[in-house]
Amino acid sequence: MPVLVITGTGTEVGKTVVTAAVAATALAAGRSVAVLKAAQTGVRPDEPGDAAEVARLAGPVTTAELARYPEPLAPATAARRAGLAPVHPHEVAEAAAKLATEHDLVLVEGAGGLLVRFDAAGGTLADAARLLSAPVLVVAPAGLGTLNSTELTARELRSRGLEPAGIVIGSWPTAPDLAARCNLADLPDVAGAPLLGSVPAGSGVLAPTVFRAAAPQWLAPRLDGSWDAEAFRVREAPGAF
Repeated sequence: MPVLVITGTGTEVGKTVVTAAVAATALAAGRSVAVLKAAQTGVRPDEPGDAAEVARLAGPVTTAELARYPEPLAPATAARRAGLAPVHPHEVAEAAAKLATEHDLVLVEGAGGLLVRFDAAGGTLADAARLLSAPVLVVAPAGLGTLNSTELTARELRSRGLEPAGIVIGSWPTAPDLAARCNLADLPDVAGAPLLGSVPAGSGVLAPTVFRAAAPQWLAPRLDGSWDAEAFRVREAPGAF
């Protein structure tokens, strides 16, 4: 799995922290890692973006960012309003492929959900994943409403000939409600893909050393970690199913 594309079911679902956890876990397993942010929005030129945040939390990864736009909008809209060149899916694919020649694992982090537009032609992260023939990891929220957006994302991937690598819950609450507990069984069912991890809420504010030590416990063996979906269900959702 030299290239792994990471998308969310929407914005603010924990995608960057999950990317950092995947990176930290791969580093702990002895793999070299690069993180490619296809398009960074809502950040000034002198501010650290998502790729820098992944490096802060995960450790020594190579970071790359193809474009940056100041307003927190979809990349195509932000590029148009700023009078800047947009990012195209083939540019994302080419950059990821080059990084893959120099690293064991390349993580391509999208902006928002799978079909957020990069350019005026409607190019998306899904198009870049198809060009790369890369698996796509879907980051989903824990609670009410996540089943619909997760199933739609998985269906769209399959309609493009792509398989979701799995689902990671981006922010698991300390006191999960009934919907969140039931979703531990329902998410893999609606997505037709396995649960590959669950990142505790608030993990992004942990000290980097603490984050790196804990990250492998949040992700399944397929992502180099030790997280067990069934054991997690038994512990976090007794009696929910």
